[in-house]
Amino acid sequence: MTTGNQHSANDDSPKESFDEFRNSFSYGSRTDLLFKFLKSGSEQLADDFLREFLDLAGDLIDNGDTAPIVDAIVRAQREAYSGPGNFEYDTKPFAILDQPVSESKIALLTTTGHFAEGDDPKPFGMDGLTQEQVVKMTGEFGKADPVLSEIPTTTTRKETVVRHGGYDIRATAADRNVSLPIDRMNEFDDEGVIGGFVSPAYSFVGLTSQLRLRKEIAPAWAAKAKTAGAQAAVLIPI
Repeated sequence: MTTGNQHSANDDSPKESFDEFRNSFSYGSRTDLLFKFLKSGSEQLADDFLREFLDLAGDLIDNGDTAPIVDAIVRAQREAYSGPGNFEYDTKPFAILDQPVSESKIALLTTTGHFAEGDDPKPFGMDGLTQEQVVKMTGEFGKADPVLSEIPTTTTRKETVVRHGGYDIRATAADRNVSLPIDRMNEFDDEGVIGGFVSPAYSFVGLTSQLRLRKEIAPAWAAKAKTAGAQAAVLIPI
């Protein structure tokens, strides 16, 4: 008797290779956006990570220390996404701010897919899409123009929604400040660290048509933020 994915001795169904297994976490039969990096890295990286992960899980039973597991995941993600063919980012500001930050009005723009409750951006005209649905629509998002959401800086955490098919949203769904630091920016404003926090904050799904975003859409968004009073902006990609 066999159950689940077990195979009997007479089972002639195709067996899954390790390469197929690791690839299945990236929009496949085992989709898990936290572990989709297993496909981006080499097969050896995936093998090494899973061996280490299981070993650390065994240690966890005895010592209760989750930190080594977190470190292993972050380290493997970093290696997988920094290999040949991946993006390289310029960490310098796009323009030099010619006055102190403490005297400047700062906007917030993220690619994290946040929006205010009751103000669904309705991608493709569809209201109330779930996270599970958008994960299955990554191809459509990648070809479409992005929709900018405006989130008043007075929006509470409970009134903030996140939905994105390109990354694991669990952490930021639990605490928006992981990737949409509205509360931190409000604190900076109150403490005088910045000259003012421009309302609204802006967010969109970064998994989108990049060419039009860069050449046509982003400049219009920058003008919008400038009209709202922004002299600089904190940009958070995801």
